Amino acid sequence: MSRSVPGEGEDGTFSRNWYPLCLSDEVGPGTVRGVDLLGDRVVVFRGARGGPARVLSAYCAHVGADLSVGDVVGERLRCRYHRWQYDGSGRCAATGIGDPVPPGARLLRHPSAERHGIVWAFHGDKPLYDLPTLGHPDDDLVLRHTVLDEAPVDPWIVAAQTMDVQHFLLQHDFALDPARGDPNDALTAGPYVMGYPLAFRTPDGSRLEVRVEIHGTNVFRQTGTLDGRWFCWLTALRCVRPGVSRPYFVLGVRKGDEDLLERAAGVMTGMLADDAPVLLTMRFRIGRLTRSDRTLARYLHYVRRYPRGAPATA
Repeated sequence: MSRSVPGEGEDGTFSRNWYPLCLSDEVGPGTVRGVDLLGDRVVVFRGARGGPARVLSAYCAHVGADLSVGDVVGERLRCRYHRWQYDGSGRCAATGIGDPVPPGARLLRHPSAERHGIVWAFHGDKPLYDLPTLGHPDDDLVLRHTVLDEAPVDPWIVAAQTMDVQHFLLQHDFALDPARGDPNDALTAGPYVMGYPLAFRTPDGSRLEVRVEIHGTNVFRQTGTLDGRWFCWLTALRCVRPGVSRPYFVLGVRKGDEDLLERAAGVMTGMLADDAPVLLTMRFRIGRLTRSDRTLARYLHYVRRYPRGAPATA
């Protein structure tokens, strides 16, 4: 038995992760989008000329109107209510009525990035680690995105499936390659990532040789081969509020291998279908673990020690 792992939002703190907010193509030039994050709300907007997506706290510094119902004027975000305008740094640049901008009138700007067709925000003043790559530059890949509805589970619990070697054998009926040894003995870990190589056959005879990793506590990255052909898979979960996640999936193959997309999608979504009835109903607790749980036990220790903090306010 082991000590419990704190749930997201417990004591008002959340894991300091990169969280997916929306797909990049959902925020075109001159548009704004509201996103619920960590029990609060942010806005993602892009200037009229395009450029990078910016992520700011969602509520106007004047009287708290939700800026996602506002609009973009040039390179600024404008509040619909009293037309205060904010630049990409979150600084209020003008009031609608023409009064001088009050000292300190600004929004919180979140560290953000666009990668793999997703807009991300980091929970914290400065990112602790880089977003994972997919093994090849995005421009060399064909990517397919899927976004599911909110699920009643913390992101780290979904990620725990990757570190639960038993579940690959029993839940999915995979057969490990005995020549590769026990995956539990191949685990490598750093402050913000854990992973190991995995080689197995699926029930239909497909062979996968992949490396599986958890980055932060909410991003699953897999790169490797399906019957000798390379593909990648990313699962990223946004913590919407305590106990609720929104999952994003990215499937990628190299250009010229587009015919592999459907086959790889079938394998990965089949695993999701196997896991969903359990993940959507379980009340995760750490009971009596066995020797075969040693990778899972190390992951739970990793999550228990992982940096957390309260969401900042503007």
